[in-house]
Amino acid sequence: MTKIIKSENDSKFTHFMRSRSPAEILMFGFALVIFIGSLLLSLPIASVSGHSPGYINCLFTATSSVCVTGLIVVDTGTYWTLFGQIVIILLIQIGGLGFMSLMTIIFVLAGKRITIRNRLLLQSSVNSERVQGVVKFTKYIVASSLIIELIGGLLLSIVFIPDYGVGKGLYFGIWHSISSFCNAGFDLIGNFNSFTGYVNNPLLSLTVGGLIVVGGLGFAVTSELVNYRHSGRLSLHTKLVLISTTVLVVGGAVMIYILEYNNPETLKNLPWYGKILASIFQSITPRTAGSNTISQVGMTSAGKNITMLLMFIGGSPGSTAGGVKTTTFAVMFLMLFSGLTGKRDVACFKRSIPRDTLRQAACVFFIGGLIVYIVFMILSIAEPGKPAQDLLFEVFSAYSTVGLTCNITPTLSNVSRVAIILTMFTGRVGPLTIAYVITRKERKERKNKGFYKLPEGNVLIG
Repeated sequence: MTKIIKSENDSKFTHFMRSRSPAEILMFGFALVIFIGSLLLSLPIASVSGHSPGYINCLFTATSSVCVTGLIVVDTGTYWTLFGQIVIILLIQIGGLGFMSLMTIIFVLAGKRITIRNRLLLQSSVNSERVQGVVKFTKYIVASSLIIELIGGLLLSIVFIPDYGVGKGLYFGIWHSISSFCNAGFDLIGNFNSFTGYVNNPLLSLTVGGLIVVGGLGFAVTSELVNYRHSGRLSLHTKLVLISTTVLVVGGAVMIYILEYNNPETLKNLPWYGKILASIFQSITPRTAGSNTISQVGMTSAGKNITMLLMFIGGSPGSTAGGVKTTTFAVMFLMLFSGLTGKRDVACFKRSIPRDTLRQAACVFFIGGLIVYIVFMILSIAEPGKPAQDLLFEVFSAYSTVGLTCNITPTLSNVSRVAIILTMFTGRVGPLTIAYVITRKERKERKNKGFYKLPEGNVLIG
């Protein structure tokens, strides 16, 4: 009887899983990892005091970890024990690489067969164009990530060992390397200081900055760059990512340098090389990393506005970064340029961009802006005594899974914390993914294939 009941339950579970779309499974999978992480952080062994900081705070930390954001309500380096810190870094690794990628590697190591269903899920998880070769691509993602994190950890250990000793220095190096590559922005320095004490250290600034950029390029891009010597070609996607990333990093650094040069709370008192390092780092970190070497509170209003723009754009598709993505911004710019110059098609590098891509870019950009505005209004009502710009800064940081803050995260009310939790989750999973799940778009598209098309109606614009 027990076996029959178990078989029926397995059958129901199998049917339930098969009836779910890849978008639904990915969304619920992320939610499950966050829930498990919040329970682990609630354990007495996770905190130095031996007492839980409250479930909302644990849920906030777990969400920020899995969504590789970096916003925190308690200081990571001083509040959590070694157990708690390891839970957080594991959640960051899962969130950065994607739980489906890690599950696939476990299946491969265990000798399990990867079914077509699993390959479709994996394709959606790693943002691959084709199902063919997706398992091989996933192996590349995990292997390259671990190698890069190890190299970054060893370089950062050179910085930390003189300050913390060999054991702790190595631990700090590896921990911060994972956090940086996954664009998480968590740190163990203590007292919410991040890397401000290392603002003039070129090895730390360039290593962490390099890890952030590589993690934010996207695995498809890094794979093409690795194979460029053999293939001799780069896709339109890779070209757009590299150009937009370069323009944003260089342009952002120049703007930060100009705007903050005479600000005594940020760049003014630094040596010339410190000003350059800090400007570059401040331009890179909004590409959804969250670490900082200069005070975010002390920045000028214009400096904060530039940072918010960089946060909203974020990194690139198929990467560990968030935001509306560099390619979305590039496509929107190309679409604007095409409209202003009267061109019929939107083209780049002698390639026209498909209408579906243009429509998707517009949706991502519009939905992102709408979510930021709604959450900002919620925080404005719930936090009436806080500066509006700082609240908006917080919302941009949460939606784009950045982690930069003007030091208001620990003082937010529970209503605001729940709003930020939902914003981080939406930003990491992707607003279109959640929209597809809510509207069942994928199923409707399958059902409506071959149906009639409604007659067109003209609408005046502008």
